[in-house]
Amino acid sequence: MNNAFLGDELVSSNIRPFGFRDKLGYLFGDFGNDFTFILSSSFLMKFYTDVMGVSPAIIGVIMMIARFIDAFTDVTMGRICDKSKTTSKGKFKPWILRLSGPVAIASFLMYQSSLANLPYAAKVFYLFITYILWGSVFYTGVNIPYGSMASTISSSPDDRQSLSTYRSMGGMLAGAFVTAVIPLIVYDKVNGKDIMNGGRFTVVAGVCSVLAIVCYLLCYSLVTERVTYHSESASHNDNNVFKMLKNAVKNRALISIIVASVVMLLSQLTLQQMTNYIFPNYYGNASMQSVSTLAMMGAMIFAAAVSKPVARKFGKAEISAFSNLFAGLGSLLIYFLRPQNVFVYIIVQTVSWLGLGVFSMVSWALITDVIDYSEIKNGVREDGSVYALYSFARKLGQAAASGVTGGLLTAIGYSEATAFDKNVTEGIFDISTLVPAIGFILLAIILWFWYPLHKKQVEKNIELLNKKRSK
Repeated sequence: MNNAFLGDELVSSNIRPFGFRDKLGYLFGDFGNDFTFILSSSFLMKFYTDVMGVSPAIIGVIMMIARFIDAFTDVTMGRICDKSKTTSKGKFKPWILRLSGPVAIASFLMYQSSLANLPYAAKVFYLFITYILWGSVFYTGVNIPYGSMASTISSSPDDRQSLSTYRSMGGMLAGAFVTAVIPLIVYDKVNGKDIMNGGRFTVVAGVCSVLAIVCYLLCYSLVTERVTYHSESASHNDNNVFKMLKNAVKNRALISIIVASVVMLLSQLTLQQMTNYIFPNYYGNASMQSVSTLAMMGAMIFAAAVSKPVARKFGKAEISAFSNLFAGLGSLLIYFLRPQNVFVYIIVQTVSWLGLGVFSMVSWALITDVIDYSEIKNGVREDGSVYALYSFARKLGQAAASGVTGGLLTAIGYSEATAFDKNVTEGIFDISTLVPAIGFILLAIILWFWYPLHKKQVEKNIELLNKKRSK
């Protein structure tokens, strides 16, 4: 293969240039991720509380334990990616092909309603094992290479922003299917109440797994890795995991984006998980969850249309801080209004989704800025390792959301027997609105005052790297 060197960046000169095919392929990658991820983050707790009869607090603890395991599996997978040899298909793509089947199968195994009559301890153990296999092993094995791959598809900031937007759109489309279509299928009316049908949910989980594999294969086929980075300042032998972690602790951009990610996922996933309780339990209408999802999609589509030009003009960090403040104020408004009409709730909630949507469209481009910053600071390119730490932070946010949601549901007395009691449903409303409101506002503060890579600094970093690679 004919290649051209630009400093420590190796760009293939005989392959097609970056284009729509790459963006579409990257969209399908997150489409595949979120067929299992959003299914878990949105419905796993509901399935295990209402179908399997497991306490929400126990489910939250299992999810939190899994995240501590991720501290090892995420970093390990990042190091594996960094040390992997570049093949004719690239450095990261082969991992997506290898592990797409295992992650889909593990996801399906988590939702086996036929095991609902097992002893309580056996159900808890089964959840623990299958959840670890899915999230800490196979999902990590696919997601770390997928996220790291963005910087090898193109080195252009505009192209990376496009990839971030398309990735978010892929997640949005998967989320639309999971959160809009599934509630219409898996609930039955029993004595006027919406009750989850476990057997039907198991079939739906299987369909999601098959669709995930199809999307991963499309990602593998459509995306091209065309940029290979070589570091002249550090060898693989010198660049060990302890040095990487030492560098990470001193990296303000990485630490602040890690904390921001934890807070963001805590807010977003609490909002997402609680839709499975607020519509069927508080408003008594599970089908309105689908209407809410359609409204959310509209907000996300608008966010996708405006995020790139607005980010180019004002900066990714700047608009992220503003949009999260907007989302937090929207959630706070719902908390104080406490609308009894479900349509009013959905309309005001869409304000929060709009603010969150703008941030979602640029969030994946923020981590590529951090990777560039880390290269300048440490003199070594570590796409996989930096993304692994970022991914681990996101999983901490997932754990925090599951732990907080499960703990608060237990605190308000939620169970199969009390699911429709007045005090419990009022508690559901409080969790659904107040926790996201606090989280989004805190996230805006972190991005504005702590995260250092605002527009001027990002432009300066790009200029420094371009000079380095032109020597």
